[in-house]
Amino acid sequence: MKPDFKFCYFDVLSSTNDKAMEFAKEGKSSLVVVAERQEKGRGRFGREWSSGSGGLYMTIVLREKDLDKAKYLTFIAAVSVAKVICKIADLDAKVKWPNDVLIGHKKICGILTETISGNGNYALVGIGLNANQKKFPKSIMRNSTSLKIESNKNYGIKKLSNLIIEEFNNLYSRYDKRNYGKIIEAWKEYSHTLGKLIKAKTLTGTYTGKAVDVDEECNLILRLNDGTMKKIMEGDIFII
Repeated sequence: MKPDFKFCYFDVLSSTNDKAMEFAKEGKSSLVVVAERQEKGRGRFGREWSSGSGGLYMTIVLREKDLDKAKYLTFIAAVSVAKVICKIADLDAKVKWPNDVLIGHKKICGILTETISGNGNYALVGIGLNANQKKFPKSIMRNSTSLKIESNKNYGIKKLSNLIIEEFNNLYSRYDKRNYGKIIEAWKEYSHTLGKLIKAKTLTGTYTGKAVDVDEECNLILRLNDGTMKKIMEGDIFII
């Protein structure tokens, strides 16, 4: 069943995921927390996420039965953002394993899915989309872009968040029915990763090979140089 989402808009937050966690601890769900600016935005592994004015920063709060399946929500969010970008900006948005959306080789969106249990199980799906920014910090300038830079247009934050939720709901209905294969198929349709020569840095080591598949558990499958297959469950990947 598709959630009936309530939007909560803020001018500034430390991070939308932090606020979403507060709501989850209060037993609230089916919420979308949206901020125009984050003071302490973060990505995977606690990395800082540039969150100045002009971006879309939102977190979806979902009550979940099985938190082990939350990884599919990252895929759903990434595909939803890519679809919206393609529709409203006529740009060729692609998804990079495991949690980014790209235009060309530049990052335009990152996804951070966190889980919390206690007063029920909750998934917090954070989305940071570069919408109307014209410039970025020097540290990320070469590898970042925005809808404004790519299309020379401005985009309404409320409209973007609503469109993303519409697409998210469409795929979430498959997730709710445990039709995970359809989610993987949708991700593959927008994949920037598959077919590329990849260097994957993981907690257990660094591996180089061709990205040949994503399995039904959202793991990336590499064919290594010696012909063996390697399942990548976490880490960072780089196109060679």
